[in-house]
Amino acid sequence: MNLRQLRYFVSVLDAENITRAAEQLHVAQTALGMQIRQIEEDLGIALLVRHSRGVSPTKAGKLLYTRAVEILKLVEETRKEVSAAEREDSEAIRFGITPALMLIAGTELALTVRQNHPQLLLSMVEAMSHVLIESLARGEVDFILCYDVPDLPQLSRTALLQDDLVLVTPPGPHKGKPIAFVDALDESLAMPEVGDSIRAVATRTARDLGLELSVAYEVRSVSAMKSLVARGAATSILPYFSVIDEVKAGVLDVRPIVTPALRRTLFLASSKQRGPFRNEAALSGAVRLSLQRLLDELGPLAEPLWVRTG
Repeated sequence: MNLRQLRYFVSVLDAENITRAAEQLHVAQTALGMQIRQIEEDLGIALLVRHSRGVSPTKAGKLLYTRAVEILKLVEETRKEVSAAEREDSEAIRFGITPALMLIAGTELALTVRQNHPQLLLSMVEAMSHVLIESLARGEVDFILCYDVPDLPQLSRTALLQDDLVLVTPPGPHKGKPIAFVDALDESLAMPEVGDSIRAVATRTARDLGLELSVAYEVRSVSAMKSLVARGAATSILPYFSVIDEVKAGVLDVRPIVTPALRRTLFLASSKQRGPFRNEAALSGAVRLSLQRLLDELGPLAEPLWVRTG
């Protein structure tokens, strides 16, 4: 057995399904199944019961799962301790953030951490929400700040705020005027790729209404979507904070989407398969501080979830 095989085995049992685990790990299902069978052959005992709904552990499989989780945590703790051996008080954290959030909160987060928590060495990675979730599952990042993180047994997540998406249009007479979601669907839309949280919430809402989301331009880049809208080729459904500068400059307009509103939840998430970080509380506090500008810009389009009432 090796560490990769142990990670694969833990992921399969967390997902309770080899196909689902393969998707989360970004490996071929046949390759994942082969690694699991190799562990069983090495140990000379069945570890999984395979059935129509997925897989479940045998008695030996439960024992190996428990030990594997302990081993992986110990390896991660050892990695962090060795990395920090020459700088005992410092701690490196790999932090994933979406491109739109990077523009409005990323710089503020980096400055807050540097000023208030110099012992925290923050390495920031930028990617779309669904890519960050997959990276977290593979252990490529330690924390992620992104939208609509699924409730998975191997992930720890904290909801920070909710915000409403808007229809982004070229400048025109309807600036700021609310638009019903069903009317927004009639627009020629430039949207992110399948899997992105914006695309997912729009598709899900349309399906709930018995409608279909029709996409004229599928674009992975927020900048490219904004360019298409500015040229009058399309409109787009995006978070307001991703177009604030263009709206202020008069290059783009936005219209609130209503009946129903398209609401997403922003999460700070980490993996339960990793050991605890000494500066986790400091990072969480810095993230909340960095989001204050975002909340100020969004106004009634957003609601913080960490503020106490009364």
